[in-house]
Amino acid sequence: MKRKSISYAKWGYIFLIPFFVVYFIFQLIPILETFYYSFIDYKVDTGTVSIFNPDGNVVNNGFCGLQNYIDVLGSDGVFTTSLWNTVVLWIIGFIPQIVVSLLLAVWFTDIRLKLKAQGFFKTVIYLPNVIMASAISLLFYSLFTQGGALYEVFDSLFGLETSPLNTVAGSRMIVGFINFIMWYGNTTILLMAAIMGVDTSLYESAQIDGANPTQTFWRITIPLIRPILAYVLVTSMIGGLQMYDVPTLLGDSSGGPKGVLMTLVMQIQLGRDSSVSTVGAISVLVFIISAILGFLVLNLMSDKPPKSKKKKKKIVRAK
Repeated sequence: MKRKSISYAKWGYIFLIPFFVVYFIFQLIPILETFYYSFIDYKVDTGTVSIFNPDGNVVNNGFCGLQNYIDVLGSDGVFTTSLWNTVVLWIIGFIPQIVVSLLLAVWFTDIRLKLKAQGFFKTVIYLPNVIMASAISLLFYSLFTQGGALYEVFDSLFGLETSPLNTVAGSRMIVGFINFIMWYGNTTILLMAAIMGVDTSLYESAQIDGANPTQTFWRITIPLIRPILAYVLVTSMIGGLQMYDVPTLLGDSSGGPKGVLMTLVMQIQLGRDSSVSTVGAISVLVFIISAILGFLVLNLMSDKPPKSKKKKKKIVRAK
């Protein structure tokens, strides 16, 4: 008698049902509603603003086309200023993050160095990623505000007239440093996993051929971990565009000195109680910018060879 084979495929789909249900209710529906309200003239207090004809019939049920996007992009440059602030804050934190993470990942995975207590150091560098951003922000605020411990140190060394949080350069550097401290550990772990996946025979062959560590790093390590580098860059960039908690706690809702800490998500939070349509337009623009930048980065850092145009060969038939 033939034994009936048991198929476990259906159980995999059954276990996936809760994920899709939660995703559909709490993510997909809000995203679709955001796109919908970005084309609607909707106020929090009055609801949808409809247009009626003299007979009392609805002519336009709140649909305003691209007017919300025009208002956002042309409202005294607020959107472009917030976008610029967000990009600057992200760059200040990301550049040291990727540099330090690459160095640490190479050092920890280099067999020749034989570093001791690697587990301890890996735990220490990853620990800030576990702590909430609000807790770290409040800690740095208490340290750098007037009367704080670090403020007193810098004041005695440089004679500060005011707290670094009240200056443009100081507030930006502190926000960037907090983002660096929080995420360089996570980036280090990802890059270490990528480097450990490289075939060690390649390093041994390069060493035999006389390649020094710098040449090995640029000729072998970087090209082979390029997909993970692209992933790190895209995820960090998307997270940077959604920056909110750190600049808000350090610069309050006004965006700090001269509004240099006002980010895109802070603009969304400021407008959520007034005009849902304007907030929806800003959210959609952030989504479009993230998608375009992510697509460009993934294509530029792709390891696929460029497509070459094949020349069509003419077939000459003998008469």
